[in-house]
Amino acid sequence: MQFMKLGGFPEYVKSKQPEILFHLFDDILIRDIVVRYGIRDIKNLQRLALYLVSNTGKLVTGSKLKQAIGISATSTIMEYFSYLESSYLFYFVPRFSYSAKSQMINPRKIYAADTGLITVNSSSFSDDNGRKLENIVYNYLRSVYKEIFYFLDKNECDFVVMKRSGKPLAIQVCYTLGKDNLKRELDGLYEALKSLGIKEGVIVTLNQKDKFTNDGLTAHIVPAYEFLSGTLPFGKPEFV
Repeated sequence: MQFMKLGGFPEYVKSKQPEILFHLFDDILIRDIVVRYGIRDIKNLQRLALYLVSNTGKLVTGSKLKQAIGISATSTIMEYFSYLESSYLFYFVPRFSYSAKSQMINPRKIYAADTGLITVNSSSFSDDNGRKLENIVYNYLRSVYKEIFYFLDKNECDFVVMKRSGKPLAIQVCYTLGKDNLKRELDGLYEALKSLGIKEGVIVTLNQKDKFTNDGLTAHIVPAYEFLSGTLPFGKPEFV
């Protein structure tokens, strides 16, 4: 819970002074992007970055964002996306598809480099622990796997990762499972499992542990502290 709120930048974790992450966020935008790429429209870049950090875990497209941010061309938004990703401030996860073209044209899910940056810089008025937990899981997956996607058909599954063996792994993230969301989370995972041709998947929660089976498919409910330590119900992840 503390890591979810504070993130992992040592100086901020030690001092708890928000100004540190305010300045870091702005320094990355100015020094690593504006100066490096000669961007003149600084205000719109900052507006875009603030929108993204306030909407981690959500789907974004350049065409829709250009209207919300006030940038005239979708191509400019896409350029800014590439600059933000090359500066390691944000990451854009494509939709799972065997078609490279489909991956390019579909919306992408946005994640931030650190949850402390979200806490300090987000304009959202809620703690949104569910999206922060999802962001933590993404950053862990990024350290283990090269290819990470989200799955979306009728239902959504947060992550599909391609392992070195060629066998994919489907992962759903949910802060707390209860009667209001259990069916939705299971449906998203089961749909991904069927599409991928695999039998087992994972739902990462804050601290719940359980197992559900349906029509030959198994959903392992795993607490985050186990998953982030590299422990899976059906073997350790393959580091690549």
